[in-house]
Amino acid sequence: MRPDPGEVLHFSEDATIRVFDPHVARTARQREAFVWAVDAERCPDYWFPRQCPRAMAWATPQSSTEDIGRIIGLGGGARVHAVEYGWLERIRTARVFAYRLPAAAFRPIGEPDPHAFVAVNRVRRLRPPEPVGDLLALHEAAGIQLRVLPALTEFWAAVTASSLGFSGIRLRNARI
Repeated sequence: MRPDPGEVLHFSEDATIRVFDPHVARTARQREAFVWAVDAERCPDYWFPRQCPRAMAWATPQSSTEDIGRIIGLGGGARVHAVEYGWLERIRTARVFAYRLPAAAFRPIGEPDPHAFVAVNRVRRLRPPEPVGDLLALHEAAGIQLRVLPALTEFWAAVTASSLGFSGIRLRNARI
């Protein structure tokens, strides 16, 4: 599930959203009200139930061969996502929807490398939401390793100390 040219995507378990109004999320690091979306590169970060903690790592041009081998390993591909066993059934059964939104309404956010796109005005969806489908199958089709671990703590520590690109989402929901 990726956006077409001129689009960005917003993922949600709510299939009833007609318009997106900027808001400040309870967990936001910034105080500006935004509508959030992602481009094709970051879509896989959201192939999960919303509250699912996940740690993700990928090879970049600056990544060392040692870090790629140690963290991404022999499983193939250039990207790995890790979740906890306690979330596996929810990942299998979640119904996630993708909303196609006009890219022109958004600007990139995040330094030094943008990780998302934000809009400061109300945004209307381009068409009704589409079911994303089987979240495990999406990972497989994209060549992304999906690791299921007892806890994310050690994996996250290794990733953040490495030369790999990384992102952690909803880590406050992870086991400690």
